[in-house]
Amino acid sequence: MAAKEYEVVIKLVANKHPCHAGLKIGDEWAFDYSPPQRMCGFAYNAIFPFALVLKTGGTFPWQQDPDVVRATCPDEDVQNIFEIHRREKK
Repeated sequence: MAAKEYEVVIKLVANKHPCHAGLKIGDEWAFDYSPPQRMCGFAYNAIFPFALVLKTGGTFPWQQDPDVVRATCPDEDVQNIFEIHRREKK
């Protein structure tokens, strides 16, 4: 049986202060295993595992919706909050 394929979209939904790398609330992009321009490596490393799990069909036990998870960047001054969504590829 072939594994399902998923598209994953990451969106910046909130932060405590403006992002030092220039990301703005509402910015979103399709996850393709590479960080988008203007994203610092620290934030990308924090969200990559979550995006990869959703892309490959996994879930997290704390998720109310198995297709959505939130993750934050490690910069305590900025605290970017990213929402990661998946949907089946058509």
